[in-house]
Amino acid sequence: MANGSNRQKWTKKELLARPVRHVDITSFDGRALIDSYRDMAFSARTLAQAADIYSMMLKDRDCAVIMTLAGSLISAGLKKAIITLVENNMVDAIVSTGANIVDQDFFEGLGFRHYIAPGSPEAPPVDDLTLRELMIDRIYDTYIDEDDLRRCDEATKRVFDGFEPGAYSSRELIDALGAYLAKRHPRNESIVKSCHLKRVPIFVPAFSDCSAGFGIVLHQVERGEQGEAAVAFDSGRDFRELTDIKLAVKDTGLLMLGGGVPKNFAQDIVVAAELLNERKGGKARGDIGMHKYAIQLTVADSRDGALSGSTLREACSWGKVDVVHEQMVFGELSALFPILASDAYHRGQWKKRKGFKFADMFERSSRSLATTTS
Repeated sequence: MANGSNRQKWTKKELLARPVRHVDITSFDGRALIDSYRDMAFSARTLAQAADIYSMMLKDRDCAVIMTLAGSLISAGLKKAIITLVENNMVDAIVSTGANIVDQDFFEGLGFRHYIAPGSPEAPPVDDLTLRELMIDRIYDTYIDEDDLRRCDEATKRVFDGFEPGAYSSRELIDALGAYLAKRHPRNESIVKSCHLKRVPIFVPAFSDCSAGFGIVLHQVERGEQGEAAVAFDSGRDFRELTDIKLAVKDTGLLMLGGGVPKNFAQDIVVAAELLNERKGGKARGDIGMHKYAIQLTVADSRDGALSGSTLREACSWGKVDVVHEQMVFGELSALFPILASDAYHRGQWKKRKGFKFADMFERSSRSLATTTS
């Protein structure tokens, strides 16, 4: 526990002096390591098998790749790796937690950074009460400037203010965040911006659980004070739109980083598609294909019955994931995902692949005002 004298040794500027740098999967070739892992054991072998399945997904031109993101991945340094996949048609849709997309990626797209905390979480040079007083937020071994996060909250509000009153899917609003970055911060790297430009839709089922939530609260309270209607989030539209993707393509594959709501949301679209098919007289099982390929990287355990660690074979019993090409990899994402992604990038199955541009499927008469990206 830090005492008063320790606090005097550290200023906010000193604590936020070392920014997190994002790994570049194009700068090293992961193929040699994956080839070696294939003949090893434990997580090494399962990672190699997962890498093989991802390359199979990319080679399968009729298969749409849905990526899910859970956990603090962008703050950990994985932003550039994910952008590389998006910009090279290696991902066709993303389902994520709000923290990754708004609090971390959109946040960095505005020009803000995450910082490496000095010391270690086990022996911190500054205690968390002191960090609170300094307006510094901590994610394990990473710091964020809370003053910058407040500016991110305000930026989401400005985007929401540009929409006409009504209920919108997170996909629509996140696309507007991407347009905002493309217009105002075109040189900053951002998944949200790249997905907007590549027409890769992003879905955040729990959209209020991030800076977008603070932004919508500010927006709705201000509109209420003015006696005006406001913008609202429509998670049902999110589910329908993602289900429309499942119905629009022959096959789908899952590349899941972490578990949680994004994992279940992406898996559930098979069942939703079956329900819509049944309404037209189709069969409960068999007409709609399960996810043909599936990979999950996670540290969660399956033995507590929780969703994040539930196996992909278990998902087969629900009619969600086929068991022919599926692989669980139990390990920490920041260490394993760059190897898998680099392997896929350098094997080059994406080079003959065209992006599905699913975001264009959902274009409708825009209810947003011109000020959204002005």
